[in-house]
Amino acid sequence: MSNADIRIKNYESLVSPGELAKSLPVPKEAAAKIEESRKVVNAILKGEDDRLLAIVGPCSIHDPIAAMEYAQKLKALSDKISNKIYIVMRTYFEKPRTVGGWKGLIIDPDMDQSYDIQKGLTTARKLLIDIVSLGLPVGCEVLDPVVPQYIDELMSWSAIGARTTESQTHRNISSGLSVPVGFKNSTNGGTINAINAIKSAKLPAAFIGVDRNGQTSVIRTTGNDCGHLILRGGDKGPNYYEDEVEHAKQLLLKNGVEPTIIIDCSHANSGKKFYRQARVLRSVVDQVLWGDKSIRGFMIESNLHEGNQKIGEDLTKLKYGVSVTDECLCFEETERMLLKVNDLLVRAERDETLTRPL
Repeated sequence: MSNADIRIKNYESLVSPGELAKSLPVPKEAAAKIEESRKVVNAILKGEDDRLLAIVGPCSIHDPIAAMEYAQKLKALSDKISNKIYIVMRTYFEKPRTVGGWKGLIIDPDMDQSYDIQKGLTTARKLLIDIVSLGLPVGCEVLDPVVPQYIDELMSWSAIGARTTESQTHRNISSGLSVPVGFKNSTNGGTINAINAIKSAKLPAAFIGVDRNGQTSVIRTTGNDCGHLILRGGDKGPNYYEDEVEHAKQLLLKNGVEPTIIIDCSHANSGKKFYRQARVLRSVVDQVLWGDKSIRGFMIESNLHEGNQKIGEDLTKLKYGVSVTDECLCFEETERMLLKVNDLLVRAERDETLTRPL
């Protein structure tokens, strides 16, 4: 009698990353666009490109059709403001949960706890290919340690969430990702764990994972020099105000890390109220206009329509283009906000006194 797998119900074979890539290859033109977008994102985060990086999109994607409609609208907006704001679409397919709930399109694409993960991986990869083929870069949260092998080549930016920033597994994975990685401050609002994660991910690492053929392997990395801090607020409230940003900057410097900060306009910074994202963004832009060079960009949770909705038993009753996780701004308000920010940045460029520190 074996003492192994006592609580394992069954195993299911999964398509390997290489097999999925072969069936859903990245078109050459899209691959070239991804390579270029990665260079731009890297340059912005390193302060070599003075544009602001904007990570904009749904809290989570559950409907590929609505996501593609959103991507087309976002691409049109991106083209209007690309001289000052570089947009990366937020394409989150995995959702960390404190207790329970829907875990995202990759894990449960049918939203019925059937957990058809192979369908989820296929759906996610196809959608990412469609979006990047528009010329719109994408960014994902990295949660499951194996999933990046299926979608890493499509991303231009990635994030590690507040609940996993302390995880050594995720720090190791980040050290080998092909794209910049933003680490969110802890849910309690503290930033030191994220700063330690940035330092850890910069170092070479070795860990157990799977290769492109699905073979369990020892993966050795070179380290990621594009780690950065994401301020998302915490249990005690927001941390996007000037004092909190200054404190984070000083702590980064104290720990020998170049101050590179992205501010999340949602989550605890907005109290999870979609309409408060505008006030966070106003503060971010105000700090940038007053000469804060450490702020390299921001994040906005946005969908076709505002608010959110619960996942019920009858999925046909779900409203089209409305988030099933956190509240999101509607696209029209997102467009208004970003056009306004672009206008302010353009005016500031024309008049240097607007961006000169006191």
